[in-house]
Amino acid sequence: MRPAALDARRGVVRLHPEVLTALDLNPGDPVRLTGRRATAGIAARAEPGASRALLYADDLILGNLGVRDGGQITVAPAPVVAARSVTLAGPVEIIAAVSPEMLRLALLGKVVTAGDNVSLLPQDVVTQSGVRALIHAARRSLANTVGYAWTSTLLTVGAVEPADAALVTMDTVVAWEGGQATHEPGSVGVQPPAAAAAATGAAEAEAEAAPSVDDLPGLRMQAQELTELLDLGFHHSEVLTKLGTSVALGVLITGPAGSGKSALVRAVAAAVGATVTTVWAPEVAALTNNDAAARLRTAAAGVRGRGPAVLLVSDVEALAPRDQPGPLSTVFRQLIAELVRAGAAVICTTSRPESVDLALRGPDLLSVQLAVALPDAAMRREQLAVLTRGMPLAEDVRLDDVAGRTPGFVAADLAALAREAGVRAALRIRSSGASADSTPTISMADFEAALEVVRPTSMAQSTLEVAAVTLDDVGDMVEVKQVLTESVLWPLTYPDTFARLGVQPPRGVLLYGPPGCGKTYLVKAIAGTGKANVLSVKGAELLSKWVGDSERAVRELFRRAREAAPTLVFLDEVDALAPIRGQATDGGTTDRVVAALLTELDGVEDLRNVVVIGATNRPDLVDAALLRPGRLERLVYVPPPDAEARGEILRAAARTVPLAGDVDLQALASSLERFSAADCAALIREAALAAMRESLEASSVTAAHVTTARARVRPSLDPGQVAWLETYAEKQAAR
Repeated sequence: MRPAALDARRGVVRLHPEVLTALDLNPGDPVRLTGRRATAGIAARAEPGASRALLYADDLILGNLGVRDGGQITVAPAPVVAARSVTLAGPVEIIAAVSPEMLRLALLGKVVTAGDNVSLLPQDVVTQSGVRALIHAARRSLANTVGYAWTSTLLTVGAVEPADAALVTMDTVVAWEGGQATHEPGSVGVQPPAAAAAATGAAEAEAEAAPSVDDLPGLRMQAQELTELLDLGFHHSEVLTKLGTSVALGVLITGPAGSGKSALVRAVAAAVGATVTTVWAPEVAALTNNDAAARLRTAAAGVRGRGPAVLLVSDVEALAPRDQPGPLSTVFRQLIAELVRAGAAVICTTSRPESVDLALRGPDLLSVQLAVALPDAAMRREQLAVLTRGMPLAEDVRLDDVAGRTPGFVAADLAALAREAGVRAALRIRSSGASADSTPTISMADFEAALEVVRPTSMAQSTLEVAAVTLDDVGDMVEVKQVLTESVLWPLTYPDTFARLGVQPPRGVLLYGPPGCGKTYLVKAIAGTGKANVLSVKGAELLSKWVGDSERAVRELFRRAREAAPTLVFLDEVDALAPIRGQATDGGTTDRVVAALLTELDGVEDLRNVVVIGATNRPDLVDAALLRPGRLERLVYVPPPDAEARGEILRAAARTVPLAGDVDLQALASSLERFSAADCAALIREAALAAMRESLEASSVTAAHVTTARARVRPSLDPGQVAWLETYAEKQAAR
């Protein structure tokens, strides 16, 4: 049974099984709910131990009922009425980012009522298996398009036809208020101009809805190139004819999800007076081959012969995958060739160019490729200025600082950040009881609060939680911290300085030392200091028994690192990932992984603003090719802590522990020979547990508790291993 917490904002109400039986309802049936006002929802089965007198619903349904603060609710079966059309209103930035087709999939399976609030969270609690693939695609695309805020955005239902409450199906025509609707049943997801509209009038209508190129900082160079291409092909074909040549209007635009690829196409099309027909590839690919081919042909027919027209295909890898190109991919290539020969433009977008069928990039197909790069700090500053143009910012807001603290953020992420800052400001103003006549403003504190919860889309799979520590919090290790600052922080923080001096910054660092001596903690401290995104992976996590999967995992890791640059890639237990080649008994898997890793670190494709840190306690097992200059060229020995360092570690570990006056940490540190940093932290933790065992009302940790903990915690450092590592470090220093 699915917990009710996962029903939130999906339009689901749970009832006791006996209540469902008494009302002659099955899970998935619509129900009519009446409180201070009427609304509707989808019935689901509650837990067997649930109350028969209670209805389990979230705050969204209770708000639609007007009984958020409590009240009586009447439940009754509702007829299953399929909605012919639904109109919604929402924030301007959501309307610009979410197409009506994607909006329909987000509402699929929900019962909507005029005047209600609905969320973008897909209704995947009670749904048919046939539409789950579409809902999964909608979830992924919403996350990529809208960013973090897609889960919390609320929309308002304006009108529902033919009744006040109806079920959204695949045949429902969904539209934004004042905007264009989804396709009619049986046709492809397009946005065609009215049949009676002249080409000029249609272009003007499209221009009114499309963003301006000036509102897309960071894309001006790509916009100029695309504008020249489309203008030449649409309006100056006679010049090309006289020259005995033609221009190919097949374009593939690549770039991180949420970077504004589709907005770029719409803005340029509006500038050259062309209409745009949009196809969302995952929706078409989820159909059977015959239905999908029919929809593609309908989309092509809507573009062909309509004057300057663009067919925009988003997430094209779903239609033409590289690994398994099927019959649908062949049909798609044929349609592209036909449209390009007919003088129409076909523009495809993808955030995963490595997954697109290579045949699409033929001379007569998508022969032109444009890349949208991840914005740097200066570009993020420009984007923030555009996004906050209509926001009342306080004087203390420093957009330069916000831009500097958002590496890896794309335009959609920055929009989500600005929205979240506005929400935080509204909550702060409401809780302060400010008068309605006062002028609200968004302060720097609101942006800082938003930065704590908004993560860049490219870092959704990051596995390292960056702690709020810096190198200043690391006790002792002066030489180690200096080397890491020069090798890791400087290349990430001051790339312009290296470029000005004509020096290639170090590519990577290998940390080695006994277990528990703070190698991982140093990486966390570097991440907290350097304003860089962090990707962490254990060595064995990239290994797979399937041929090719391990190398693909390495390529995917570094692709994400390039997209989220500046990035710190942390390879823990790197000896398991890159052992000495020729000695493995796994059929050559690790050898191929080492080759892929070497190629990524120092291959043909440049690795800019990405620094790799490896960690191991067996540096002799790491392949020597990985340790040459240009790869993990700096070998840094992290020694076990001496007495002074142990004292600082104990003080750092006891920072939040109420120690009694009889506890002498420095004297304790002198007696902890062969204790690693992890052992010292464990000692403080065990002393606090000893105080709790003595009394759960204990208010401090005494010297007696520390003595008890000292008898329990044993040192983990192996003198033989430490001596060997010190000898290895001396040999490296002598080279």
